[in-house]
Amino acid sequence: MANDTPPRWDRRMQQRLARGEAAALGELYDRFASLVHSLAHRVLDDDQAADQITREVFGYIWENPDAYDPRQGNLRSWVARLTQRQAVHRLRQTEATAYAETGVGTAEELEAKVRRATVAARADYIVTSMPAPLRKALELAYFQRRDYRQTAADLSISHEEARRRLRLGLQLLSTANTRPLDGPPGGYGRTL
Repeated sequence: MANDTPPRWDRRMQQRLARGEAAALGELYDRFASLVHSLAHRVLDDDQAADQITREVFGYIWENPDAYDPRQGNLRSWVARLTQRQAVHRLRQTEATAYAETGVGTAEELEAKVRRATVAARADYIVTSMPAPLRKALELAYFQRRDYRQTAADLSISHEEARRRLRLGLQLLSTANTRPLDGPPGGYGRTL
């Protein structure tokens, strides 16, 4: 699919939100709340903070439905970027406050912590977004310590197909560490 033709659901959802349809926000929340919460929790490692980020992200979307530009990608990715940016912003604030109060830590340690949390959140997002056959092959290989032959047998696929799925899944995961912390232009990089 080309970048200039976003999915129909994404366009309709944005239009409904722009019209102020509360049901649209509920539908969007039902679809993406677990993604938002899990990404925020992955960065902050705190359920209450993740709950707060979830409220902030959906509040921002409700108040700024036109901030989403379908030409920049799908709605799911935009919501994930908003979440990541807000969670990283909150992590920086929290750590800076802790540093000011205790004097323990350095700016370099803070940025290393932010980088680790960001990469972990991106990896989680990539895994949850990849097609189920790739995700299942990676889960078998990683969590159950299966090699490609065992993965092929478990999934009832050929050895070549198992290797292909594992290779593609790992290639996708490797991109988690390649994007800079600052995102693309167009309002996606600012905090809420």
